[in-house]
Amino acid sequence: MFTSINIAAYASATSVCDGFYKKLPNVSRVLCQQAQLLPSGAHSVQGRPLLMRDVVPSHTKWRVLVVAAMHGDEFSSASVALHWLALAQSASEATHWRFVPVLNPDGLLRQPARRMNAHGVDLNRNFPTPNWQLETKNYWEKLTRKDPRRWPGKAPLSEPESKFLFDQMASFKPDVIVSIHAPYGVLDFDGPVLPPTKLGRLYLDQVGVFPGSLGNYAGVHNAMPVVTVELPSALRTPTEAEMLKMWLDLRRWMDQTQLARQ
Repeated sequence: MFTSINIAAYASATSVCDGFYKKLPNVSRVLCQQAQLLPSGAHSVQGRPLLMRDVVPSHTKWRVLVVAAMHGDEFSSASVALHWLALAQSASEATHWRFVPVLNPDGLLRQPARRMNAHGVDLNRNFPTPNWQLETKNYWEKLTRKDPRRWPGKAPLSEPESKFLFDQMASFKPDVIVSIHAPYGVLDFDGPVLPPTKLGRLYLDQVGVFPGSLGNYAGVHNAMPVVTVELPSALRTPTEAEMLKMWLDLRRWMDQTQLARQ
């Protein structure tokens, strides 16, 4: 699946468990190694490979894209993605999973870590929603009072990390996207199907959409269901039992919802 992987990129992937994943809560070296993350061929602003992993069944009923650490200071989101990746590896089901546990490695590795990427852009405001230039300008200047943590950038898809995720949506064509964040402790949803009412202890609370956000772009304007998981803490994961319960609730919702391809 991956082509033109050079020696440097391969070395970065194989040494990932000695690198930034050591910063993640509740992630053992074994869990990290078993993830077998590979470079996608795309890189962050500072040249770090954007890593991913596919779990492919013999027969595919659904395609699910799981993305985490879009904001670099939300450590727990990447940890949960890795725990779910391990569950996907051990499950026998007709789901093609694609995991991107850390979309924003530059923000995560920064000391201290920060929400934005290396250009200071909030990646979750950088997707090409309609009237992006006007709406993101009004949102950032009037509603956030130019909060630097929520700067949408100079243009939609100006950042390599958001462009990578945009390209993944176009090529992988997921039936559902699961976007893991923190720390608001709720479940959000955008899309054309009935949302899950809960994942574990997180209950549905649809807070609306923002200009340039993933939920707005994919869920509202492209009819691609987006389940947004807001964990209660950016620094601590739920218990392993709770992460399993969230995973089972997600799979149960998928089974009960018309996501399957006809």
